Amino acid sequence: MEDKQLKLTFDPSTIEHLGIKMYSTLPPALAELIANAYDACATTVTVELHDSPKSISVVDDGTGMTFDEINDYYLRIGRNRRKEGQNASCERFPTGKKGLGKLALFGIGKKITVTTCKDGQRTSFTLDWDSIMRTTGEYIPKFNSTTCNLDKHGTEIIVEDLKRKTNFSLEDTALSIAKLFNFNDDDFKIIVKLNSKDEIEINRDLKYKDLHKEFEWELPLKIDELLQDESYAHKSEIKGTLFTTEKPLRPGMRGITLYANGRMVNLPEFFGVSESSHFFSYLTGYLDIDFVDRWDEDVISTDRQSLDWDHENLSTLRAFLQRLILAIAKDWRAKRKEKREEETRKKTGINTTQWLSKTPELVKEKLEEIISTVSDNENEISSEKQAKIIETIHELVPEYPLYHWRHIHPKIKEVSQRYYESGDYYTAFLEALKRYISEVKKKSGSTNRTDRSLMGEVFSGRKLSVTSGYKKSDGTDFSTDTINNIEEGQQALSEGIVVGGRNPLSHEEHRELSVTGLFSEKDCLDFLSILSHLFKRLEESEVVTT
Repeated sequence: MEDKQLKLTFDPSTIEHLGIKMYSTLPPALAELIANAYDACATTVTVELHDSPKSISVVDDGTGMTFDEINDYYLRIGRNRRKEGQNASCERFPTGKKGLGKLALFGIGKKITVTTCKDGQRTSFTLDWDSIMRTTGEYIPKFNSTTCNLDKHGTEIIVEDLKRKTNFSLEDTALSIAKLFNFNDDDFKIIVKLNSKDEIEINRDLKYKDLHKEFEWELPLKIDELLQDESYAHKSEIKGTLFTTEKPLRPGMRGITLYANGRMVNLPEFFGVSESSHFFSYLTGYLDIDFVDRWDEDVISTDRQSLDWDHENLSTLRAFLQRLILAIAKDWRAKRKEKREEETRKKTGINTTQWLSKTPELVKEKLEEIISTVSDNENEISSEKQAKIIETIHELVPEYPLYHWRHIHPKIKEVSQRYYESGDYYTAFLEALKRYISEVKKKSGSTNRTDRSLMGEVFSGRKLSVTSGYKKSDGTDFSTDTINNIEEGQQALSEGIVVGGRNPLSHEEHRELSVTGLFSEKDCLDFLSILSHLFKRLEESEVVTT
């Protein structure tokens, strides 16, 4: 072994550009090591952050590397393991393929020590940034090789001489790493520790742990429902969860993140859809699009922040995702409307859908606009205030508002309302007229069997006086002409409504009256208003004794 050496060949500027420039923050750099552990068939990878002395260690129980594998694979910059056909023993599809991840740690620290065990051989070596930058052409790291138990395997990487001077945050680091991965393997665990004490296990849901979901769409199940007639070659391969929150998201949480084979390949975005609607303040989630990582052409940026959307295959995907988002936006509005209506119903007892269905089209249009405006401002108007506003609007514009606004006499309403609401306008009027005739007979004591002559007998003959209870404000009597005009008016209106409404029309089919417009809804309301007026006079009338 004495005559062997490890050798890294490179141009120093390559290390600087691909290490420091591309991985200047902690999470992306650590992500490269976690991905390496995954590709090495590890079941657990532990990232430990140390504040004093400041360092980072990443330990996995993967297959590890032999001395030759370190030389042939790990220390060869730009090696594409997929093209070389280096398959993992655990049959995992490799996440890395550019061979640049090993440089990531130089973006956060200057000294990297790698210790790995495989096949009873332990090899440890150190990569020093300052020494590397002083070399030209190749770098010979110092190493130490010893034996280890045959059943011992895995790799530990320690990063020291960190650029970071402030203390680590366990929660922030774990959350940042969680956003970069979307592994769905039950046999792969990522753990982040701080100072050998507290720890957090990273899973698919950690990145959304503090969000209060309102509506959720599971794909691909929902795709066919939302986009029934849409075709896209990889439609059935798009998987994931999209959801909206109850409250608007922080800007950094908005958008859909794309993952391929468990790793992020595109930062959260909406793929060119106009974000003018407030819907986009509520939507987040992820989609797995593994197929893009299996194409012959590499469409994923080196830093895994974006896809090459100008690529022909990706432009087709982008257009499909746009249609998907617009379909979800439409579904969201429908779900949100339904939920708001349910909340309003619980608080007010008002079924908004039924209410709107029982208003004329012109009124309904305006009413929907008002209700929608109130419901869409839940961030500015509390739910209690919203309920109160809806109740007030409902009082002003209840179901069947044209009927309500006529202020129909209670006894007229009692017999006409159900027919009016069912659209049987003539029967509504007829039943109201019957009630009026019945009350005239009852109060006057007349036994006249003819409706028109009944009205003449009672009001012209002054069996009932509709004015006898009234005097001027100074206590004097109204003039005889005024009294006679009002009394004659009661008679004329009573006879007229019998003659003009009941007698000629009662011989026709009620449906024909409605269909032809000979007796319309407005006719019904006008007649009911007249009957309400007559009923008021009747109630105030006095029996005239002779």
